[in-house]
Amino acid sequence: MNDKRASFHRPLRVRKVHSWRTFLWLSRGFSDFMNAPLVGLLHGLAMGAFGGALLYVAWDRFWVLAGALSGFLLVAPILSTGLYAVSRGLLKGEDVGLRTVWQVWSSLDGRLVRFGVLLTALGTGWVITSAALITLGVKPAVTTPEDFLMRVVLAPDPGFFELWLVVGGLMAAPVFASSVVALPLLLDRQVGVGQAVLTSWRAVMANPICMSLWGAIVMSLCLLGLGTLMFGLILVMPILGHATWHAYRDLVVRETV
Repeated sequence: MNDKRASFHRPLRVRKVHSWRTFLWLSRGFSDFMNAPLVGLLHGLAMGAFGGALLYVAWDRFWVLAGALSGFLLVAPILSTGLYAVSRGLLKGEDVGLRTVWQVWSSLDGRLVRFGVLLTALGTGWVITSAALITLGVKPAVTTPEDFLMRVVLAPDPGFFELWLVVGGLMAAPVFASSVVALPLLLDRQVGVGQAVLTSWRAVMANPICMSLWGAIVMSLCLLGLGTLMFGLILVMPILGHATWHAYRDLVVRETV
């Protein structure tokens, strides 16, 4: 019993990998998407529809929209849990489909629920912070994307947009480091939430250049999805979800826990 309890909390070993492995993860993610297109498209449609709903509700309240969309991206990893399960099944040569996803979500794994609540809280915190910054820092009020572009991004007096990016980066970076392999790890093994987060941080610290490149790729593809009025997310999100599984498999040493 004590051995099991110790294994539930002890750090897991991580690998150092070449930075170009990031593109292999994307390639494998695309391959998984093509092998289970229905599951991927349904996930992408769900995420695209949710993002589209945010656009519709907050289009003329951009001070909310800017934070809401970026907050949505912070919690997107928990929505990709079913994709991790599909990639795991494909790797094992199993038949995968919607039943694979249902088995994950119907299990109501307390560890995944707790991590999801944590990500949601962090995403909400950024929404509030972003809204407060834009509301208090820009006069007259920013209400549309055009206002944000002209009076924040292209403002003649630089500083505020850079501040907004820095604050967002400071909040997003620890979330990325905490979750980059934590969720697939929680799905794949019986480890604690703290152990999964610690392992994720160790993977990032062991591979700073690789993880920086991966973060830049993820952000660029997400921005591409957002910039196409969410339609791009239909393909971007499932491919990134599958790719995240392969990143986890590369970065965390397989061992008995």
